[in-house]
Amino acid sequence: MAEQLVTVEEAAPFVRYVTLNRPEKRNAISTPLRAQLLDILHAHDHDDDVRVSIIRGAGVCFSSGYDLRSPLMEDPPYPSAPGDGQWARQATDGWFQIWDLAKPVLAQVHGYAMAGATELASACDLVYVADDAQISYPVVRVASPPDWQYHEPLMGMRHAMETMLTGDGMDGIEAMRRGWANRSYPADQLEAEVLAVAERIAGVAPDLSQIVKRMVHRQFDVEGGRAAMRAGQEFQALAGHQASVQSFKADPLAAMKKTVQE
Repeated sequence: MAEQLVTVEEAAPFVRYVTLNRPEKRNAISTPLRAQLLDILHAHDHDDDVRVSIIRGAGVCFSSGYDLRSPLMEDPPYPSAPGDGQWARQATDGWFQIWDLAKPVLAQVHGYAMAGATELASACDLVYVADDAQISYPVVRVASPPDWQYHEPLMGMRHAMETMLTGDGMDGIEAMRRGWANRSYPADQLEAEVLAVAERIAGVAPDLSQIVKRMVHRQFDVEGGRAAMRAGQEFQALAGHQASVQSFKADPLAAMKKTVQE
């Protein structure tokens, strides 16, 4: 029997907690975890007893990002075209699967969300964070742009440029200010506040909420947001050929230590 990497429980009528359940690994996102998460969310789209899903992390954080100690392209949950940039295409297609769900998905971020975890949260319809949460994409300092490049479409050019050029993180309050999150709450109030929002959404008939969700996303598409995110795949692949990235791959520990010191 497969390990239960994502758990589901009722939070309130028509509301489900979907919990990343690898606390000993800081909820690192492996391919099996991605597969279970997508299966659960797709099932919720066809379950009349579910109107809203809340994604959260077990233990001390939301997620540390992709599990780089695991083979991310081994037995992926859906096919992606091979060749240079395959992983970026795989990641992008996966997060857009959450984006394109019929029913609303909320992200509840506590502790920290790093790299791929920020992609997961950004794929959700609404994002709520603890004031002291730490949101970061440090890999841009040593290895590559994001796999799913949400920064400019969601945060705007100036915020995206600063975030990508520095690799600096932001707390929950700053994440809200930059437009990455909807709201920020004291850590001990986060769960109750997110649940209150979810219950309000669950009070709307699902056939209507689906139309509203698709309308907003369609408007985003017309403005070029989806195309902008997909365009980033080629740059992510190109980064892998740069001399500095080749040096990082040869000795990643030394490069990361240097980044931390700077």
